[in-house]
Amino acid sequence: MKKTLLTAATLLALGFAAQASAHDTHACADEACSLQWLYEGAGDSAGGNTTVATRYGSWGIDTAGMDRATAPGADFFGYVNGTWAENTPIPSDQSSYGSFRVLRDLSEARVRALVEGHALGDPASGGDGAKIAAVYRGFMDDAAIEQLGAAPLQPMLARIRQADSHAALAALMGARDTFNVTLFGLGVSDDQRDPDRYTLYMSQSGLGLGDREMYLRDNFAPQRERYLAYIAQLLELGGWNDPKGSAAAVLALETRIAEAHWTRAESRDRDKTYNPVPFDRIESYAPGFPWATYFAAAGVGDGDRAVVRQSTAIPKLAKIFASADVATLQAWQAFHAIDEAAPLLSSPFANAHFEFRDKFLSGQLEQRERWKRGVALVEGSLGEAIGREYVKLYFPADAKAKMDALVANVKAAMGARLDTLEWMSPATKAEAHAKLAGFGLKIGHPEKWRDYSSLQVANGDVVGNALRSRQFEWDYRRARLGKQVDKAEWGMTPQTVNAYYNSVKNEIVFPAAILQPPFFDPKADPAVNYGGIGGVIGHEIIHGFDDQGRKSDGAGVLRDWWTAEDAAKFEAQAAKLGAQYEAFKFPQLPDMHINGRTAMGENIGDLGGLTIALEAYRRSLGGKPAPVIDGFSGEQRLFLGWAQVWRTLWRDDALRQQLVNGTHSPGHIRAFAPLRNIDAWYSAFDVKEGDPLYVAPEDRVRIW
Repeated sequence: MKKTLLTAATLLALGFAAQASAHDTHACADEACSLQWLYEGAGDSAGGNTTVATRYGSWGIDTAGMDRATAPGADFFGYVNGTWAENTPIPSDQSSYGSFRVLRDLSEARVRALVEGHALGDPASGGDGAKIAAVYRGFMDDAAIEQLGAAPLQPMLARIRQADSHAALAALMGARDTFNVTLFGLGVSDDQRDPDRYTLYMSQSGLGLGDREMYLRDNFAPQRERYLAYIAQLLELGGWNDPKGSAAAVLALETRIAEAHWTRAESRDRDKTYNPVPFDRIESYAPGFPWATYFAAAGVGDGDRAVVRQSTAIPKLAKIFASADVATLQAWQAFHAIDEAAPLLSSPFANAHFEFRDKFLSGQLEQRERWKRGVALVEGSLGEAIGREYVKLYFPADAKAKMDALVANVKAAMGARLDTLEWMSPATKAEAHAKLAGFGLKIGHPEKWRDYSSLQVANGDVVGNALRSRQFEWDYRRARLGKQVDKAEWGMTPQTVNAYYNSVKNEIVFPAAILQPPFFDPKADPAVNYGGIGGVIGHEIIHGFDDQGRKSDGAGVLRDWWTAEDAAKFEAQAAKLGAQYEAFKFPQLPDMHINGRTAMGENIGDLGGLTIALEAYRRSLGGKPAPVIDGFSGEQRLFLGWAQVWRTLWRDDALRQQLVNGTHSPGHIRAFAPLRNIDAWYSAFDVKEGDPLYVAPEDRVRIW
C-alpha cells in the first residue's frame, strides 16, 4: 500500500525508452459572488478556509512545486510537479491524490456547508431543504444506526429467502425498491440511431469485483481469495446460513459470469454494442431466463424492445442463470444486498465494507470522515437540489462568458486543424466540419432543475431513504421510454469536478466546479488557462472525433460517415498511439500495464485536445508575440499548465485498480505522454534525440 510516484524517466528506463520509433459562510451582496473574491487566499492550506479556492502562484503555475533540476526531456511530470510530489502526502482517507481531488475536496466542503444549513423539518411539506436534511442528518446519527444493527437488512433478506424459484429470483433482479444484483443491467437513454427518442438499453452485469479480469487472471488470485473471505464475512453478519459454503458458491457463480462477459475494450465498440432485440424475440434469442417476469418487475414490460450492448454475452448469462441452483442465486442476492447496504449500516458492516473495498483493494488507510460520506449520500439522492444552491454562491455570470470565449476559440482551432489534415479526404472533412458546427455547449449548470417533489424521504430512515431514492431515479428514467429526448438535461451536477462529451446529443458539458484553478483562473496568464481548461475543452471536443465518438454524425446519429481509406488511416494512427501507452511499465506493478484499446478514446482526447488548445492559444495572440513571464515563453507556460492539471499520486493498490477497471490512463502519465507527439513541445523545452522522452518525428502520432 505504498505511495506510487512513478516519474517519466523511471517508466521509460523500464521499457519505453527504446521506442524512438469530474458554502462559503461569507454573505454575498449578490447571488453571484465575484471570482476575484472566491479566488483570494490559498484555501485551507494557508487560511484554514476550505471553501475558498486556492490560486496557483501569481500567474497560474505553482513554480515552487516544480523541480527545475529535472530535465523536461527526461521527466516532464517531475520537472513540473516533482517538488510538489515529494512533499505532498496522500491523505490517509484517500487512495490517490492530485488536482482533481483538491477540487473535489473544495466542492465537498462547500456542499457540506450548504447541506448543514438545512434544519430538520417535515420532509413531506418542507421542500427540498427538509429532504436534504433528512437524508444527511439521518446518516450522521451514528448512535441510532448502531442501535439498529442489522435490522434494516432483514426485510430485504426475507424477500430473498421467499424468492424460492428462478421466476421469483428474476422478479427480484428486476425490482428497484431493494438492493439487489442482476445479470442484465437496464438503462434508459437517448437512442443512438434515433437521437430524439429514449430507448431501453441492456448490458452485462453481475460481478462484485468490477471487471472480468479480476476473476480470470492469475495475478489477481490474492484479490479473489480476499473477496471470498469478504463474501463469507458479510453473509455471516447478515445471518445467512452456511456463510463459507455459500461464499464459495457465489464466487464460482461470478467466475462463470466473468467468463461470459465481454472485455472492457470490446464493450467500447459502438459498432458492436447497438443490437436491438424485440421483446417478442428475446426468449428465443436468450433462452433460459424469464424475461417477461424480469421486465414487468422493472416496470418496462409494456415496452417493445431493448438495445443489447454485449450481444453474445447476454445469451450465455441467461444459460448461467438457468443452470444455477436457487440456493446459490439466493446467496448471491443476499451478499450483494448486504454489500450495497453496508455503508449505511452499523460499524460491523461499514467497517467490513471499508476494509475490503477501500483499504484492501485501493490501499486507502482510513475510513473517510462521516460527514464526507454523508455528503456523498445526499448528493446521490438530491444532487441538483444542492447544485441549485451551489451555483448561486460559486458560479458568477462572468465565468460563463469567459468560458464561452475559450470554447469558441478552441472550436475554431479544431476547424482550422481539419482544413490542414493531409490524411483526410475532402468528403470526410465536409462531414467532420458539419459535426463540429453542430456541437452543443453547456457551461456551469442546467437551465432547468430536477423536480424532487415526488421523492419521499423520512427522518431517521437511512436505508429506506436510499431505497426510495433508488426507486425514484429509476421511475424517472423508465417513464421516458419512447418519449422525446430532453435536450436540456445534464448528466452531471454543477458541483461535480469533471466534464464530458455526449455523442448522441453531440455536446460538450462543463460543470461549474471544474472551472477553478488549476483548470481555470481568470487572473492567471492566458497561456496557462489554455493549457488547463483549454486542454480539457479540446479533450471533450476530440471525444466527438475519437475512435468511438467519430462513429456518430453531427445530429448524433450512429452511422459511418467516413471513407474506407480515411478510416483505415485513422485506425493505423490510433493503434500506434495505443502501442505507445501500452509500452509504459510500472516498477511496483510489473504484471500491469495500460490497456491501449480500453483507454484509446481518452488518450486520443488528450493528444488531440492539447494540440487544438495550442492552436487556439496561438490564434488568441492575434499575430503578436507572447510575453515572457518569469523566463517562460507562452508555449512553455501552456505545457506547464497541462502537466500541472494532471498532478497525481497513487497508492499501489489504487493504481492497480485504475489499470484494470479504468478507461483513463493514470494522471501522472497523462501529464507527459501526449506531449511526446507534439512538435512544439520539443522546441519549447529543447528536447533532443537521446532524451528519455524523445520520439523521432516520423514516429510521432498525428491524428487531429
